[in-house]
Amino acid sequence: MLNILHRVGATSTSPDAAFTALTTIDGLAGWWTRDTTGSADVDGVIAFRFPPGGFDMKVLELVPGKRVLWEVVDGPPEWIGTHVSFDLRQEGEYTIILFEHRGWAEEVEFMYHCSTKWASYLLSLKQLLETGEGAPSPDDVQISDWH
Repeated sequence: MLNILHRVGATSTSPDAAFTALTTIDGLAGWWTRDTTGSADVDGVIAFRFPPGGFDMKVLELVPGKRVLWEVVDGPPEWIGTHVSFDLRQEGEYTIILFEHRGWAEEVEFMYHCSTKWASYLLSLKQLLETGEGAPSPDDVQISDWH
């Protein structure tokens, strides 16, 4: 199995603030996509929609201020059954976010695209945490015809 891994640090915030941005519909809509609906509670399903389509994530685990884990239950075939996690910790003046999108079956070109998009959205999360304003879809950086 293949994985997408990223690390980002945000200042002027805390792991609790990052956790809120990752576990509330308003928080998620503030950095990832404005078109976010559903239930962000454990066993709930969150629907994320973008101009070219979207996907649904089932919430598997929430550890306040420390960890968020989802499973992709609907969306692009390459994503179904993969897991997305965010591990949080304080390190000096930074809240560190360790991101993983685990379980890709094969290294396809779409994986390259998704890795770049995840990086851009994690920078949007950093921006939201530091300034109060993220750059969620449809206002995100467009990198290719896949958006």
